[in-house]
Amino acid sequence: MPQFATDDNLREYEPQIGDFGIQSFKELHEKTYDDIIRLLNIDWFPKSEYGKFDLKVIGTAQKLSPSMLTASQFTRAACYHVLAYYVYSRLATFDPAGDAFTEKMKYYKEKFREEFDLILRSGVEYDIDSSGTVSDSERQPFHFNRLVR
Repeated sequence: MPQFATDDNLREYEPQIGDFGIQSFKELHEKTYDDIIRLLNIDWFPKSEYGKFDLKVIGTAQKLSPSMLTASQFTRAACYHVLAYYVYSRLATFDPAGDAFTEKMKYYKEKFREEFDLILRSGVEYDIDSSGTVSDSERQPFHFNRLVR
């Protein structure tokens, strides 16, 4: 199953992550991959040039092809997502007084949203012609606070 990040990538952000009793995060990386693809299909692809004009059937929007994405572009966001939505949410006590895991969960949720927005603004790398390289014309930014016609 595809994924954007690995356990080694997680250790770059949280070196002690293996101390919490979770031996492998492979399943969580796969869930995060699916979540990020779903977000791209909602937030970016339909508004990109690819989604607007590459309709296969009138009235049915085409979904992006994950194999055309540059996976390394999403590594940092995937690490933040795994930590926020899957690791620290499992470890948090959700005590009203708070705990370290709840605080880390909130922190990484903010970092994920920030990183994902930066990716959208700088341009998602999408190799539409399957050439193996992403040209400047294949980097489709999502325009925020701007009228796009």
